Amino acid sequence: MARNILVVEDEQKLNKLISDYLAQEGYNVTSVFTGKDARRVLENQEVHLIILDWMLPDESGLDICREVRSDQGTPIIMLTAKSDEFDKVMGLEMGADDYMTKPFSLRELAARVKVVLRRYANHSTENSTEDEIIRHGDILVDLNKHSVYIDGNQVKLTPTEFKLLAHLIQKPGRVYSRLQLLETLGEAYEGYERSLDTHMSNLRKKIEKNPNKPKYIITVYGIGYKMEENADENPKD
Repeated sequence: MARNILVVEDEQKLNKLISDYLAQEGYNVTSVFTGKDARRVLENQEVHLIILDWMLPDESGLDICREVRSDQGTPIIMLTAKSDEFDKVMGLEMGADDYMTKPFSLRELAARVKVVLRRYANHSTENSTEDEIIRHGDILVDLNKHSVYIDGNQVKLTPTEFKLLAHLIQKPGRVYSRLQLLETLGEAYEGYERSLDTHMSNLRKKIEKNPNKPKYIITVYGIGYKMEENADENPKD
C-alpha cells in the first residue's frame, strides 16, 4: 500500500520539486503551503509522514510539530534554512524524527523518508499477531501496540524514542555503541551521533524521574548507552 506523505513547504518551486520527486518514488503526496492548510489535511485524511518546513508564512513549523506529537504519532522530517546545531537540537526536542538543512539532495530526502517510514512500520500492529510485553522496573513496554507505561501511566514517545527504548530494554545490562544504535535506527549518516544523544536526552526526560540522575538509561562514557540491569538500585550520576 502506497504511503501518504504531506509536504508543508511555502516555497512553491521547492514544494513542487519535492512533491513530484516523491510521487515518482511511488508515494501519494499532498502538497500545502501554510500551517492552516496542513492542519486541515491532518484533520481530514490519513497521513503516514509529514515533511515540514520550519518557517511558514502563517506560523512556525515547530508549533505544528509540537501539536502533532501531542495528538498523534505521525513521523516528521523538518526542513529548514537554519544550520546551527542549536536549531537542529530544538527541532529534535520538539519531536521531529529527522532534520534536513536547505539546500539538500532530493535523493537523500527520499532515502530518509524510506528510513523513517520503515522505522515507524516496524512498530505497527499490522505485522504482529501476539502481544509481547516487557516489564523492567517501573517501565512496561508493549512492543506490538507501540505503547509505554511508567508507573501505570502511559507516556507518548516518538517512533525514534520508542525504537531506542525497545532495543535497550530487551537486553538490560548490555552496552551498545552509538554506531550500533544508529544502525538499529537505520541512520548511518555523518553527524548523527549528536542527534542520537539528543533523542536519548528526550527519552530520559519522558521515562526518568530525574533525567540528570538516570535510573534506567545509563551513559557508558566513550562507548554508548545501556539499560541498567538492576533498575531498582539507586540512580546513577
